[in-house]
Amino acid sequence: MLDLSLTKPEEIVKLLCGRLRKDRLAQRMTQADVAARAGIGVNTVSNLEAGRNVGFENLVKVAMVLGRVNELEALFAPQIDSLDDLLRYEKNASRKRVKRSNADGE
Repeated sequence: MLDLSLTKPEEIVKLLCGRLRKDRLAQRMTQADVAARAGIGVNTVSNLEAGRNVGFENLVKVAMVLGRVNELEALFAPQIDSLDDLLRYEKNASRKRVKRSNADGE
């Protein structure tokens, strides 16, 4: 596994976009194939592979076409190492909003 903790955001984007392109090519798909199956434009796929700003929903669509939904699903999965972590996660999962007090400037 790659240690991304010391990497700049631009380098991570470049790495992931390169992987996305390689995965598409390994599956013998053109950008047009991916775009058609994802319901997005070819330019969107091209921009995604080039690391240009593309909406997160479009990234998810491309991941679905390439069979990479499990990786996205694991992206922000809770880190639960103990029963205390599980209980804390369950308790916080039911919270909706943090209420501001009058001292916060309201």
